[in-house]
Amino acid sequence: MSGDKSSPLISGNSKHSLDQRPESPQRPPKIARIVDDDDSDEEEEEEKQSKSMSQNPRIQRYLVAIEYIGTRFSGAQKQPIGRTVVGVLEEAFHKFIGQPVSIFCSSRTDAGVHALSNVCHVDVERISKRKPGEVLPPHEPAVVRRAVNHFLQKNEGDISVIDVRCIPTDFHARYKAQERTYFYRLLSGPEPLSTFVKGRAWHVPEELDLLDMQKACNVLVGHHDFSSFRAAACQAKSPIRTLDELTVTEVASTPYFPSIIEREQSSFASSKKSNTDLPHSSSILNQDKVEGSIETTEGFGTRRRHRCYVVTARARSFLYHQVRLLVGVLKSVGTGDLTIPDVERILNAKTVTAASPMAPACGLYLGNVKYDLP
Repeated sequence: MSGDKSSPLISGNSKHSLDQRPESPQRPPKIARIVDDDDSDEEEEEEKQSKSMSQNPRIQRYLVAIEYIGTRFSGAQKQPIGRTVVGVLEEAFHKFIGQPVSIFCSSRTDAGVHALSNVCHVDVERISKRKPGEVLPPHEPAVVRRAVNHFLQKNEGDISVIDVRCIPTDFHARYKAQERTYFYRLLSGPEPLSTFVKGRAWHVPEELDLLDMQKACNVLVGHHDFSSFRAAACQAKSPIRTLDELTVTEVASTPYFPSIIEREQSSFASSKKSNTDLPHSSSILNQDKVEGSIETTEGFGTRRRHRCYVVTARARSFLYHQVRLLVGVLKSVGTGDLTIPDVERILNAKTVTAASPMAPACGLYLGNVKYDLP
């Protein structure tokens, strides 16, 4: 999971380190090269395997949405060694139905990457445990979700099923995906990270210029040759991709609990107005005022909040490490180490050695996989 450490394309004086990475107490072992695009020969073999498994008319295929904390996983894709998302999920299904299954993921998130909603499919033939050989009607989706979660929680409790749906046997979680959305969280500020967010965001000690980062997004969004934003191990046949969305938004830092000022404002407003008329006292625009008040009104023992920025990247498919390389460049723009013209030069250079060091895995989240469901 090491990114390219070479210098940016331009030779300006760097004001800050571009690779401030939070330490993780349990770093997943390094894993074999994997891809997050849909162009490799390996994927063609996977599709053939999935089709051959679905030809049994007694098989029920389920579409399964899962969430997980990637910290202790060596990635989503099953590996010969190491704990993986697919491996843990297959084990839970095996315990549930009493026979092995094969699970196919829509997106092969890398080691340390989290998922708010990754999607996979699995074929299940429900065989009677009392009368071996007797085929029973398929389980209802709600039963599958409840039973698999029961076994998952007996494991580490860092993965759970959030939705299950019956689908036709020719529906493939990977190849039917219309677009994928990734989120990346950055926490800006000199204070050390809270224990509650370590391993869940990239800590950037410097202040970030949101406006400049948004301008850089305008350069990178759209249809481009993203050779400067693909890892050397990428197997995609073409570096051309269409980035439908690339934005940076400032949001409330989490976990978020109201300060004294916010509680007083909310209590006063609720006694005078209806809920629909409440002032937005915790808005990002007022956050500096609120945080400035915290130090003087709440005093000792109150942690200062970081400023939290979320990068959103949306496309049909991504190149290997593309999102993390994009975030690395955006962060460098935010700290002033790169300018907007520099971003244009990096994109046009068409070589990954031109880009800034890529962002660490801990801040990346697979947010959503979109389908046209039958």
